[in-house]
Amino acid sequence: MHRRTRRWRTALAAAATAAAVVGTTLAGVVVGGAAHAAGSCQVAWSTSSWPGGFTADVRVTPGEATHGWRLTWTWPSGQQVTQAWSSTVTQSGSRVTVTNAPWNGELRANETASFGFQGTWSGTNTAPTDFVLDGVACNGGTTPTQAPTQEPTEEPTQEPTVEPTQEPTEEPTQEPTDEPTQEPTEQPTGDCSTAVFCDGLETQTSATPSGAWTVTYPDCSGSGRAVVDSAVARTGSRSLRVDGAVGYCNHVFVQATTPLTSLTSSTYVRFWVRHSTALPVSHTTFLAMKDAADGNRDLRMGGQNAALQWNRSSDDATLPEQSPAGVALSRPLPTGSWHCVEALVQSAGRVTTWLDGEVVTGLVADGTPTHDIDGQWLNKAWSPRLTDLRLGWESYGDGADTLWFDDVVVAGTRTGC
Repeated sequence: MHRRTRRWRTALAAAATAAAVVGTTLAGVVVGGAAHAAGSCQVAWSTSSWPGGFTADVRVTPGEATHGWRLTWTWPSGQQVTQAWSSTVTQSGSRVTVTNAPWNGELRANETASFGFQGTWSGTNTAPTDFVLDGVACNGGTTPTQAPTQEPTEEPTQEPTVEPTQEPTEEPTQEPTDEPTQEPTEQPTGDCSTAVFCDGLETQTSATPSGAWTVTYPDCSGSGRAVVDSAVARTGSRSLRVDGAVGYCNHVFVQATTPLTSLTSSTYVRFWVRHSTALPVSHTTFLAMKDAADGNRDLRMGGQNAALQWNRSSDDATLPEQSPAGVALSRPLPTGSWHCVEALVQSAGRVTTWLDGEVVTGLVADGTPTHDIDGQWLNKAWSPRLTDLRLGWESYGDGADTLWFDDVVVAGTRTGC
């Protein structure tokens, strides 16, 4: 992990306010006409806000290949950026300039890079709309006429004096020492050759899950339903569809029939998920795994306060802690498109979580208690021994949702997205 990214994320936890998270707004993805002959660009924007503060998740998709990119916008309501990750963000007045991080600047046409930041607001937190990527207006906007005279006067004085002197001295000495020591056991293998369980649903022959999967109702059978869907799939022609409703009788899961007991030290779980409704403020679960070393209680992944979270049912501990600062270090699960979720659970009690290939800081328990992240999680000794995998929906307060799951893998090594 980039050293500067760790500093941003550490500062992010300290900078968040003590107010409660009140919800998530989604500006959505808007695809416009071509801004120039090479193709149009798209910017998807989502935020998680609380009184006076917010985090933003931004996804940039250029219309042509880039070898480093630069995104600008103007705040309509006086917001201020305070911290950022997976990018370099600067602000002058209401104008914001974002440049890529060293690892996400090389993009093919229509390939997406994501970054995020924390900011402050007062009055209203209106989303910007005048996104310009490398001088080209995104989301169907009009490319500004001042760009040819404005951009060159900003770039030569800002980028060449900061980036060329900063990146070359940091990157060559930093990446070889940081990345190889952190990721060797986590590098994706890209196949299922060593997986305990690997299924893309293509062998299912009816709407009722069978063979590798069985439907379970943990409390009682209500309106929750799980079926094989032949109309929606990430790959192939089938996926698992879960219609999740509110209330204990409506909890429904599809359980992999292969046990996970052969994985004794590291359990990697990878699945693709698509869902319809943003995670609510109340606690929800879409992944559950029984922990034989914790009274056969479930280790659960889902959401709370509109962001992804882990929950340990034996003591109701959450990862991250449900403070504004802790939630800000997690991420929402975007709706309406497929996203890759990966998790590593180790018998030593450590947890690492990725969303679309990027580590989610708030969903990491590294063994050293960190306030707002895993301080509560590490309050008790925990050496998990996971025995099964279930995908579905539990909603404890509010929040019905429709979810699809596809390309599910459980292995002792990381498969990747």
